[in-house]
Amino acid sequence: MALTLRALAADRPLGLRVLTRDDHLDRPIGWVHPTELTDPQAFLEGGELLLTTGLALDEETSPAYVRRLVEAGAAGLGFGVGLSHDEVPRALVQTADEVGLPVLEVPRKTPFIAITRAVSRAVAADEYATTVRIGKAQQELTRTAVGKGGPAGVLRKLAKLVDGWVLLFDRTTVTEAAPASARAYGASLREELERLRTGTRVVPLGEDEVVLQTLDTGVRRVLAVGTATPLDTAARHIVNTAVSVLSLALEQDRAQAAARQALRSGLLELLAGGQDELALRVLGTAGGEVPEAPWSVLVFTGAPAVRRKLLDALEGEPVVAARWGSLVAAFGSGAAIDPVAAAALRIGGLHGGVAGPVAPAEFAAGLEQAELAARAAEAEDKILVSAAEHTGRGLLSLIDPVVARIYAENALAPLREHDETGRGDLVGSLRCWLEHHGHWDVAAARLGVHRHTLRNRIRKAEELLGRDLDAPGVRAELWLALQA
Repeated sequence: MALTLRALAADRPLGLRVLTRDDHLDRPIGWVHPTELTDPQAFLEGGELLLTTGLALDEETSPAYVRRLVEAGAAGLGFGVGLSHDEVPRALVQTADEVGLPVLEVPRKTPFIAITRAVSRAVAADEYATTVRIGKAQQELTRTAVGKGGPAGVLRKLAKLVDGWVLLFDRTTVTEAAPASARAYGASLREELERLRTGTRVVPLGEDEVVLQTLDTGVRRVLAVGTATPLDTAARHIVNTAVSVLSLALEQDRAQAAARQALRSGLLELLAGGQDELALRVLGTAGGEVPEAPWSVLVFTGAPAVRRKLLDALEGEPVVAARWGSLVAAFGSGAAIDPVAAAALRIGGLHGGVAGPVAPAEFAAGLEQAELAARAAEAEDKILVSAAEHTGRGLLSLIDPVVARIYAENALAPLREHDETGRGDLVGSLRCWLEHHGHWDVAAARLGVHRHTLRNRIRKAEELLGRDLDAPGVRAELWLALQA
């Protein structure tokens, strides 16, 4: 920690005396600069403790001198007495009190070089501590990145090292947070993230200061580091180190994920092609865990973005999931349905079908059934439809809903036009008659009419449709039309 004016004044061998209020004594001292110039602004960088004996200063010139030091950003003023002045000019102390510049009286017995050595030792010690802190942090971040912690571990480590919170964004979406509660800050930073293209931006967020830093990765990622106080030199170096190791770790993860996805897609192709023994042997050799058979097979439709999210969400789950053309396919033991369905529901915008249980040798058939069920789920805007449920719907489930509806409207139009005149319920009567396989008495009883009334209605329907309702094929077509 940098030496402050308060700590320097507390160094008893120096014999320094504070002449102004102690409001600003916690300022760090960057360096010491002795000078007798009345306007040393051109030679200051800010943060210096200026030492002077006041050769050119008096009660009249002191106020302006003090204000020039404040403008230059001086940390404080050490005034040596016993040479040109027996005491520090009162006007200088009064003005310094007004503008907030600490003034330390340096006794005659204390040489300026002693103050310089004290500050120099402190600066050197602070720089050494900073170097040690940076080096240790770099080692910890690197070990975390190459170990089991991965990118998420790097974020947790960084949050501890800077005593703050950290977010990792994929564009404007939070993908990792340390601690987890820091995710709440994500929405507040979205506008700043949209403006940031590359590099660094420092923004306020409530009482915190947030550093936004883009990462050097193939996709646009941004690291956000929030702290209650501005980052010091060591913390800035630590953040830069984290940016470097995160960039490498994320790119490595991306490459490994792409390789895993390619392998899994290849496994699906082998299984779909009937080469289940080879597929399982490859999976076991590659270090993957072979799900216990029989398997449930799932297929999901959805936009590319949500399909990618589903694949990411299924990493680490007890299933094998991969791209399958424009779909996502997954398989695993029977219990694998639950985490997959939960992930799809959480992500949204996905429609799935599930088939099984199937043996590895029957995988191709299960995959086809699951895909048909997924298409049905998409048409009905459902999250998940089972192949058994879909198959139980009969032939109509295999027809495009739009096509089926148009066919039904055209096929039944004459009957519906007749019913709109109020001269009889031909559509309802035909439905009930077909449902009861042409049994007049049963159908009439269900409709609550005499069987002769029902016969007349069916003859009228036959006349309007121009079809022979005794023909099984005609009855089947009309039944489908009534169900659409």
